[in-house]
Amino acid sequence: MKTKYVDLIDQTFDFPQEEFTLNVNELSFHGIDLIALIEEYGAPLKFTYLPKISDNINRAKSWFKDAINEHNYAGNYNYCYCTKSSHFKHVLDEALKNDIHIETSSAFDVDIVENLKAQGKITDKTYVISNGFKRDQYVQNLARLINNGHKNCIVVLDNYEEINLFDQVVDGNYNVGIRIASEEEPKFEFYTSRLGIGYKNIVPFYNREIKDNPKVTLKMLHFFINTGIRDTAYYWNELLKCMKVYVKLKKECSTLDSLNIGGGFPIKNSLAYDYDYAYMVSEIIYQIKQVCDENDVEVPNIFTEFGSFTVGESGGAIYEVLYQKQQNDREKWNMINSSFITTLPDSWAINKRFIMLPINSWDKEYERVLLGGLTCDSDDYYNSEQHMNAIYLPKYNQDKPLYIGFFNTGAYQETIGGFGGLQHCLIPTPKHILIDRDENGGLITSVFAEQQTSQQLLSILGYDYAINKATNSDSKDSDTIKLSY
Repeated sequence: MKTKYVDLIDQTFDFPQEEFTLNVNELSFHGIDLIALIEEYGAPLKFTYLPKISDNINRAKSWFKDAINEHNYAGNYNYCYCTKSSHFKHVLDEALKNDIHIETSSAFDVDIVENLKAQGKITDKTYVISNGFKRDQYVQNLARLINNGHKNCIVVLDNYEEINLFDQVVDGNYNVGIRIASEEEPKFEFYTSRLGIGYKNIVPFYNREIKDNPKVTLKMLHFFINTGIRDTAYYWNELLKCMKVYVKLKKECSTLDSLNIGGGFPIKNSLAYDYDYAYMVSEIIYQIKQVCDENDVEVPNIFTEFGSFTVGESGGAIYEVLYQKQQNDREKWNMINSSFITTLPDSWAINKRFIMLPINSWDKEYERVLLGGLTCDSDDYYNSEQHMNAIYLPKYNQDKPLYIGFFNTGAYQETIGGFGGLQHCLIPTPKHILIDRDENGGLITSVFAEQQTSQQLLSILGYDYAINKATNSDSKDSDTIKLSY
């Protein structure tokens, strides 16, 4: 009878897979010996495997290149990284090795762009696609970028008033795009995205505010839907509606030459994951070309803004199972040495699924469990709501540590969790390491951030301790701890 954990995986999934292999009875991720990583750095542990960022960028580029060649598409393709997925310098440094562009969403993003320019990581030829609702500081920062010579900044207008704001602060000419306020899925809580301008209002808005404005050149129509790029009737219908607007706008505006189809490529969230990226890219290119040919307009250059797809599959988190609690006759709680709410906030907030696998003990019998975090919060758990199905792990043995890994966690979790800041119940942010490879393929690891200390958390909270030890003093207060606010 096959009762080992490895048997369960073999019977349920195609295994091993490209990134997951087994070394005797221990899991490897992209050839990384995870147990060796734990032995060196401990657990809990966060890591970023930098080569996966470049790998995904180049995969996407190859899919679009093949589709453009297949359909004799006359436009070109530009890959933009959506910085809000992860603003970390090591992520941007790795991504920018691959001749890509940047999408921003807030005022401080522009400061990052200027920092990267100062380092020579990007140039004036790099497109900066600026999305988001723009007021005050964001407008000022973008104007500064444009006034300092970055003409490849395209301000994507989110509402009617933004163009007037930029007219007041941009010295010369500048480029804009218009974001479409797409309709949401029928089951959504509201009908239309809060972002952008409605389909039927875009051409009138162009004729009223942009057409005769000598400072402004319309270059881009921006299309994005919340569910991402998926092979559904809803997606194809919204893309077709977008193309109808593009055709009408193109006939009014000869300078319009680009279509931004946003982001939303999904990332792997289970060992049973199946998504045909090449087919989706090919079909998108085909649909765009077909509509343009039917209406006798030039095809647009294609822009994408991939955030999660760029960085998501580079990240992981490793925890140790500290203890098992038998709460009733059938519920076993494996308690991890960290918190899901603080380290994987999307698992708590939106029931997001990540790949979860044990790191060791694959040769042991398996059992059904629930996973609990350290905080005193009833929502700090990970179970079948987030997972693809029930959670099975090797049987817990208090005499041998059991380690579990969550994979493809590289997008949004640090920023949503408030990296370096306060954590729920003051659970510290785990140590974070970076993993790269040298020119010979050897692993290079380094510590990006140590685990948070109590002093760091207390300082944020305003407890700034100062111990005054007055030497050669008879003051009875010389060794007291003074609390300053």
